[in-house]
Amino acid sequence: MSDLSAFFEPLSVIAKDAGKAILEVYNSDFPIEIDTKSDDSPVTKADLAAHKIIEKGLRALTPDIPFLSEEGGLPEYTERKHWQRYWLVDPLDGTKEFINKNGEFTVNIAFIENHEPALGLVYVPVTDTLYLGGLAFGSFKNSAGLHEQIAIKPVNLGTTLTVVGSRRHGAEALDSLLEKVSDTFSNIDRVDMGSSLKICACAEGSADWYPRLALTCEWDTAAAHAVLKGAGGEIYTPELTPLRYNTKEEMLNPFFHAVGDTSFDWKKFL
Repeated sequence: MSDLSAFFEPLSVIAKDAGKAILEVYNSDFPIEIDTKSDDSPVTKADLAAHKIIEKGLRALTPDIPFLSEEGGLPEYTERKHWQRYWLVDPLDGTKEFINKNGEFTVNIAFIENHEPALGLVYVPVTDTLYLGGLAFGSFKNSAGLHEQIAIKPVNLGTTLTVVGSRRHGAEALDSLLEKVSDTFSNIDRVDMGSSLKICACAEGSADWYPRLALTCEWDTAAAHAVLKGAGGEIYTPELTPLRYNTKEEMLNPFFHAVGDTSFDWKKFL
């Protein structure tokens, strides 16, 4: 794909349409109906409604490009391994946050090319905030009528390090890790939040580091990963290599570290 920026406008429309469907369920006076998938994770009407809207929109936009969604069927790796480019979608990232009605859930749409997230869109329905970007063209945030380019924040020793963590997973391991680095910085400010908002926080410079010491799937990270790359950051595996996509049969990511400032010497911590 020579000009992925041509997808900006249609993707924004698709994501916002999915967000409207999610909010119809979220703002309903009725209790949210919850089913359980085979991996024991929750799924709601909102997940499925958003999935259908996004699938319809992307198949109309790019009928020849494969589409992979958390709420759709997973093709065998014997088929997927031949994909050079495809859409990778989490229609409702942060289903538990959605169920608990704290607003920290997102619509994630990523375009993967040669195992890397080339374009990503993260939409926050409750605040009508949209993050969009990629390495080739930078990253942007649309919120409250403002359109601005976003960038990571440099990390300096002896200053406050802002770390984001999951509300649901890996808290004990994160506490242990932060104890090890506490002497390096004058202060560590930890903020817990849900969904891919943690990676977006690193992209916009409101956080420096997101250590993920629990399991995630590729559709959880891809869209925000592209936004982070466009803002100057990266997601590293424990081996300090960039996180890649569609390289194996399973969809699970390794533990990872999303960082803003890639020039900082993170290897002493990771």
